[in-house]
Amino acid sequence: MATQREPTATGYARYNCRLRLSSTACAALIAEWDRCRWVWNACVAASRMAHRVGEPCGPAALDRMLTGWRREHAWLGEGASVPQQQTVRDFAASRAKALKDVRKNLPQRRRAGMPRFKKKNLAAPTLNYTRRGFRVVDGRLHLAGGVVVRVVWSRDLPEAPSSVRVYRDGLGHWYASFVVPAQPEPLPATGRVIGIDWGVAALATTTSDTHDLPHPGHGKTVAARLARYQRMMARRRPAKGQAQSNGYRKARLLAARTHKKAARQRQNTARVWAKRVVRDHDAIAVEDFRPRLLARSTMARKAADAAIAGAKAQLVAMARKHGRSLHLVDPAHTTSECAQCGARAKHALPLSERTYTCTVCGASSPRDKNAARVMLVRAGLAPAGADRRSPDRPPDGQAA
Repeated sequence: MATQREPTATGYARYNCRLRLSSTACAALIAEWDRCRWVWNACVAASRMAHRVGEPCGPAALDRMLTGWRREHAWLGEGASVPQQQTVRDFAASRAKALKDVRKNLPQRRRAGMPRFKKKNLAAPTLNYTRRGFRVVDGRLHLAGGVVVRVVWSRDLPEAPSSVRVYRDGLGHWYASFVVPAQPEPLPATGRVIGIDWGVAALATTTSDTHDLPHPGHGKTVAARLARYQRMMARRRPAKGQAQSNGYRKARLLAARTHKKAARQRQNTARVWAKRVVRDHDAIAVEDFRPRLLARSTMARKAADAAIAGAKAQLVAMARKHGRSLHLVDPAHTTSECAQCGARAKHALPLSERTYTCTVCGASSPRDKNAARVMLVRAGLAPAGADRRSPDRPPDGQAA
């Protein structure tokens, strides 16, 4: 498994590496995760109790509670303190975000839910270590608590990592995700710009015909095989209170592998396309589209298979890595606005109408191509367009 570079916040990047664990190291990590899961559930219980009685339950109070829990329970004190402290911090951050969304009166569908209890058989093991909780010696990862694991390196880290997250995916594979300072890799200037409009029939339609990204359809390719494995799971599903059979576990593993393969194919397709777009253009205007709008539509399955959010994230990260200028454009009225004169249609175009014809200047072009050119105009990258025009107000003298 190759070391993958994934962007995080500005200035940092993640390098994901596969881990090879001995039976002893695997048992130690599972035991450490059981302690961290207990700490998380204790934080949830303490937070709910504090909410009932009206007392504050901030990070400082939770840290004091963790100290008391480690003294009270000997088995908890036997584990490393670093991942348990990070569990408390993660809980506090999750709770603070949920409270912030409530204070902002966001709709329920856009709120971050309050932290809930993590069940043993459902929550995936995840352990976070800060700089003082791990070290890399002779290619091996030494974790707090005396756990030593072997890392599969495909390339060296550019700098010393500041933190690492050890986790297990749905296939049972263990990974280490290192956070290191991002190294900029500037590319030579090309003098070209591009506008990008997201869609479902075609994942990305651009102002350059050679950079359009058709719908990859990776999920549709594996749909029949996935349905077969899911039927196997349904037939072998154990009754409530009974242990899972070997046949059920095998079917679940096959379904998880199929899901993982499609997800990796989507990620690879988006990464390769984003690298090609960034390499060939100096400035990029991208529709700041919210894929959640399609979640309840008749196109939900095809939109989920397209993974617009993943492709957009790869493009933003690649532009940041290589120092390209990227503009996120408001998607409002982009399909009903003319890229040539800026006039806006007085009615919304139905999805079946794939050609846009302006009623003012008479320009006609494919609907998605016109929207991609509108991205350039709104970002101020089109020489003949209005510079950063507001999407809610057309130019003076044009149709509203």
